[in-house]
Amino acid sequence: MLPPAFFPCAFLFFSLLLQCFAGDTITKNCSISDSRGETLVSSGEKFELGFFTPNGSSGRRYIGIWYYMSNPLTVVWVANRDNPLLDNEGVFSIAEDGNLKILDGRGRSYWSTNLKIDSSVDRKTKLMDTGNLVFQDDDGENHLERILWQSFDYPTDTFLPGMKMDEDIALVSWKSYDDPASGNFTFQLDQDAEQYVIWKRSIPYWRSGVSGKVGSSSDMPSSISYFLSNFTSSVAHNDSVPYITSSLYIDTRMVMSFSGQIQYLKWDSQKIWTLFWAVPRTRCSLYNACGNFGSCNSNNELVCKCLPGFQPISPEYWNSGDYSGGCTRKSPLCSGNAASDSFLNLKMMKVGNPDSQFKANSELDCKTECLNNCQCQAFSYEEAEITQQRESGSANCWIWLEDLTDLQEEYDGGRNLNVRISVSDIDLTSRNCGTCGANIIPYPLSTGTNCGDPTYFNFYCNISSGQLNFQAPGGTYRVTKINPQMRTFAIQTNDADSCRAINSDTKFLKLNQSSPFHVIRWCFADLGNYTSVASFKGGGELEIGWEPPPEPTCSSPTDCRDWPNSICKASGDGKKKCLCDMSSRWDGLKLNCTQEDHRKKTNKTSIGKIPSSLVVAVAFASVIGLIVVSSTIIFMYLQRRRLAMVPGNRGSLQRHLGLHLYSSERLVKDIIDSGRFNEDETKAMDVPFFDLESILAATNKFSNSNKLGQGGFGPVYKATFPGGEEIAVKRLSSSSGQGLEEFKNEIILIAKLQHRNLVRLLGYCIEGDEKMLLYEYMPNKSLDSFIFDRKLRVLLDWGMRYSIILGIARGLLYLHQDSRLRIIHRDLKTSNILLDEEMNPKISDFGLARIFGGKETAANTSRIVGTYGYIAPEYALDGLFSFKSDVFSFGVVVLEIISGKRNTAFYQPEQSLSLLGYAWNLWKEKRLGPFRPNPEETCNANELSSA
Repeated sequence: MLPPAFFPCAFLFFSLLLQCFAGDTITKNCSISDSRGETLVSSGEKFELGFFTPNGSSGRRYIGIWYYMSNPLTVVWVANRDNPLLDNEGVFSIAEDGNLKILDGRGRSYWSTNLKIDSSVDRKTKLMDTGNLVFQDDDGENHLERILWQSFDYPTDTFLPGMKMDEDIALVSWKSYDDPASGNFTFQLDQDAEQYVIWKRSIPYWRSGVSGKVGSSSDMPSSISYFLSNFTSSVAHNDSVPYITSSLYIDTRMVMSFSGQIQYLKWDSQKIWTLFWAVPRTRCSLYNACGNFGSCNSNNELVCKCLPGFQPISPEYWNSGDYSGGCTRKSPLCSGNAASDSFLNLKMMKVGNPDSQFKANSELDCKTECLNNCQCQAFSYEEAEITQQRESGSANCWIWLEDLTDLQEEYDGGRNLNVRISVSDIDLTSRNCGTCGANIIPYPLSTGTNCGDPTYFNFYCNISSGQLNFQAPGGTYRVTKINPQMRTFAIQTNDADSCRAINSDTKFLKLNQSSPFHVIRWCFADLGNYTSVASFKGGGELEIGWEPPPEPTCSSPTDCRDWPNSICKASGDGKKKCLCDMSSRWDGLKLNCTQEDHRKKTNKTSIGKIPSSLVVAVAFASVIGLIVVSSTIIFMYLQRRRLAMVPGNRGSLQRHLGLHLYSSERLVKDIIDSGRFNEDETKAMDVPFFDLESILAATNKFSNSNKLGQGGFGPVYKATFPGGEEIAVKRLSSSSGQGLEEFKNEIILIAKLQHRNLVRLLGYCIEGDEKMLLYEYMPNKSLDSFIFDRKLRVLLDWGMRYSIILGIARGLLYLHQDSRLRIIHRDLKTSNILLDEEMNPKISDFGLARIFGGKETAANTSRIVGTYGYIAPEYALDGLFSFKSDVFSFGVVVLEIISGKRNTAFYQPEQSLSLLGYAWNLWKEKRLGPFRPNPEETCNANELSSA
């Protein structure tokens, strides 16, 4: 029975506890413990604060705020986003120094409010129903409260009602779906420019636009601006929607997503978060998506193109899909006189802000002002508005003096833009149809009876929209691009479904046989494969070519002035044409009369002087050579056909079985065991191919400054591709012990393996003698660079070493048991363990790996591979390898991680022991302290013994 004195003491204790830790409040010297699962819940049960692990990931613990009872957790704020705890011993409390802190079990701080003020006053922190965490002074006697700090002033990636965006507030995205660390994208207010901006690192990624500027309008609705201003900005009234008030924003939030979108969501009646608005929505929504003088059109398959009269600054990057470099003029402005320059008239264009503005009486005045200034790149003229009293306002002229940025076609609310170009760069002739919008219409294509060739009169230019259309018997189609050099253009179908329905040009376009147009590619697929569903995945664009034209038609000699060496006269069909004179002939590819080569004529006349015996001898030898070559080709064809029928030679079979059969373990094994490595196999493995030129550019031609390391296979380089993506390139040297078999092993095996503790293969390159593998870049390099370096190894405390050991074990377990292929690595060592930016280990280098079938447990080989010091004895002596071989290598790696010593370099002179023997003796004596590099460091004895 409890003594009577117990009850008042217990009552006092629980009273103090309630004061210390209420449902939504904690006071000084109190804490929320992760191990006890404690949380704060706002008074109205709207929000909850506590420790959490993001989106099902493991090992990292954070203090965050989320919507109460949400499943999965909808997190709106994270305190220690860049400094997670690695166990559940954390506490969240008001510390002795008066700051709000996150501490681990040893009292180390992982996050703090960092207030530099007197801590004598009692303090408390409270979670509000708005989602705001308020830290304040609590003067109970005077009933005064003063806010010292609040989470609304320090958001992470989420904006909630009641917050206010100003120049001091920024929303920074998560790093990934399950990592709340600071990511690549930041959303904030640019107060000077009166707009909102998304930054991708330090580069503008999206801009909301400035209302009222020419060629630009706000990409952000006024209702969203009203929300971001904490309901203080003005909102334009709209009769079609109810009057906007703050009450409409209950249960809403705005998130800067890790993918780069700013998203506005609302909790709807179905109890789910519905996305109401998000930007950027398309590729063209990105700021300056196609670079300077590059025009963007999200309706096209290829969204970017250079304006007529311009060319890519870097054709290599442009052709690879990186348009950030933009375009440059083919010829400088003012290269002759004012008449040497003309203007492209572009409709419905979005463009960056102009450099100057003035009142103009007419469009001609605006154009003249631009022509008189050699710095003028473009102008836009806006007609004066007519008021109700029939009084006209002033007309405006905008001038651009710098490079044009953020160009976008077919933009709602866009304006007419006149871009200055050199006449010589668009090849205007009396028969050329000029330009339509952002397209040059080259001869012989025709948009009317007064230009082009009448046979090619299938085009129509919509003057009001600047859109070019192709008219065929089967319908009218939008032209997305024209390539005069290749004599091709692309048209757009309504959708991908209609693209799948296309069988031939006679059924779809209904072009007759006499038409100069013919389809080259159906929906960007080769004609020979147009029946394949996979060939239509590109979307609804077709590529059409045109035949070279015959001599131009004419009615008078003046019509032939653009074609030198020609005269207007009747041809064989009775029509008048610009026929070439006797010294030249018509070249439909060059669109000109080209001079005959007199040397050819001389050669023709000199043939008759060659002796007939020599002619007969040469002809006989040619016939004999032709017979030999034909016989060789026929023999090789029959030989390949015979080999294709032999079991095990699956080249032709694989082409017909389809991609899904490559998931078979047996087929993967057959590919590795074969002596081939052809294009079909790499396509089936779905491994991206990188061309050598792009790798040379990304590595600065394999400069030493980009070299990460050197192995037996060859050097490894850091490659930085356009857009900032970092990749590690392993370049197999000619002296490497690894050949085609090992190279093929790497590509095929890693492509089939997916695990967080295995390095990811991003692609490969084979050109000439070069063989390269491209992996995800590991910023902390390999494990051996840490544990064997006297300075770096001190950074690895016991917790980190143990975490690395567990990670390697998980990866090895996946290879041996959980993977469908069941793989023995055969070269597991510390240099083949790579560390990412969070020191997570990833097993790499599968060049020597072998696949085991479901019932296989061991195999024998006469070729011993691997690294001395890590090879199991039975493998080194008898060539017998199994899963136990990898376990032995793993054991050596564990000993090296714990001791910080290399197995091959360790020697204990007193007893002539290796590292393994030394560890075994200490284990038997139960003395593990001398084995560790820092015996004074505290560690978990159970973890050490289990390791």
